[in-house]
This record gives sequence, structure tokens and C-alpha cells, in this order.
Amino acid sequence: MMTVQLELPIAAIRQPENPGRLTIQERFEAFHQLNPWILEHLEALTADCVERGLRRIGIGMLFEVMRWQYGRATRGEPWKLNNDFRSRYARRLIELHPEWSPLFETRKILTA
Repeated sequence: MMTVQLELPIAAIRQPENPGRLTIQERFEAFHQLNPWILEHLEALTADCVERGLRRIGIGMLFEVMRWQYGRATRGEPWKLNNDFRSRYARRLIELHPEWSPLFETRKILTA
């Protein structure tokens, strides 16, 4: 079995300036552009779960694993990962890896 041992980019998460009245999708796109490593980390965690034989994965679980790992590795500012972006990351993972679609439960997005 493979154990995921990732290099943690210890720098703080970068936040978009003046999110103002942006939609959740627009805020997610701006956040993702500043922090592409988050998707890469979620991808590695998901691949590890697949390797271990899991057939269902919650994006919330992956977020909490990241919070725990980065919370232990960083000092100073609290490490923040917005829950509003969970469904966007799950969908992005499925876009990149269609074979993972049975792993994640997604619902219709009601608002942009």
C-alpha cells in the first residue's frame, strides 16, 4: 500500500483581493488561480484513497485531512480553506479524472 507523503507548501494560502460581490464560482476561480497546489494535494489524497480500495470519498473528509496536515505544519496565521469551495473541488477532480465520478456524491449547483 502506498502512503501519501506530500511536500507541504508551507506558505500561507493566498486570498484574492476584494472578492466583493463575486459569485462563489468566481471566488473559487480566483482562489484556485492563486493556490493551484490545493487541487494537486486533493488529487494526491484521492489517488491514495483509490489505491487503498475506498469506493466512496467525501470531499469534506479530504478538506479536514488537509486542514489537519497544514495546521500542524504552519505557524502564525490560521490556515483557512473555505467550505464554499468543496463542491467546486469535487467537480474539478471529476473533470480531471472521470473514472473518479462514482467516488464523490455531487448535487445540482443552485447558485453560481
